[in-house]
Amino acid sequence: MDLAVKTLMFIADSALDVLPIIVFLFVFQWFVIGEKMPNAGQIIVGFLFVVVGLGLFLEGLDQSLFPLGRMMAEQLSHPEFLFDSVEQAVASFDWKDFYWVYIFAAAVGFSTAMAEPSLIAVAMKANIVSGGTIGVVGLRIAVAIGAGIGVSLGCFRIITGLPLPYFIAVGYSIVIVQTMAAPKEIVPLAYDSGGVTTSTVTVPLVAALGLGLADAVPGRSPLLDGFGVIAFTALVPIITVLAYGQFAVLRDRMAKSLRSDENSE
Repeated sequence: MDLAVKTLMFIADSALDVLPIIVFLFVFQWFVIGEKMPNAGQIIVGFLFVVVGLGLFLEGLDQSLFPLGRMMAEQLSHPEFLFDSVEQAVASFDWKDFYWVYIFAAAVGFSTAMAEPSLIAVAMKANIVSGGTIGVVGLRIAVAIGAGIGVSLGCFRIITGLPLPYFIAVGYSIVIVQTMAAPKEIVPLAYDSGGVTTSTVTVPLVAALGLGLADAVPGRSPLLDGFGVIAFTALVPIITVLAYGQFAVLRDRMAKSLRSDENSE
């Protein structure tokens, strides 16, 4: 299909998706509040930009990020890349042979999380509300480390074919234990961090990587094994942010202990 036609179709689909929001807002303003929508022309122009932007964004995913993730997964899991010969690949298919995939997946998860606009916004707000106690860069790095571990762990699950519920159950068990031990101020932020990590930058590339890897690894199904990587990307940052809060408390206690020892001397 021609690129221009596909782009117009994506824009038309985006318009249909946004239309209920527009209708609800204007109807609510007119019939419930009983007033005309202020700056209606400006709002309509804004919605047009949203519709066109969403359409172009979806076309960009279809043309670049999804094929890119599939291509990377195929190249990293190709027998010629992992083994010296096809005979060796058939004779010894082991999850440990995919260490390059794990490293690459961790790098992708870390870099995409660091570039996630929603995470940057949350980190800036958390810094302002906490009076500078929660650092913008520190929080972003803590979340990005968790995202990198999560994507790598998700790829490990795809390659090994282990059941997803076991990983999720263990992960949230760790979260529950950490929640009881972590500072209460950091708990809501940690839970939100997992959600903001899986947004516009991270999801397309991570989803394409998982589906491409499941399609490239022998014996794996993209439908059964390809999905679930995003769940890890949302789960592990909760663990790392809670650990970040626990480390901050431990660091403050050690600093106070050192100061008290100096004063006693």
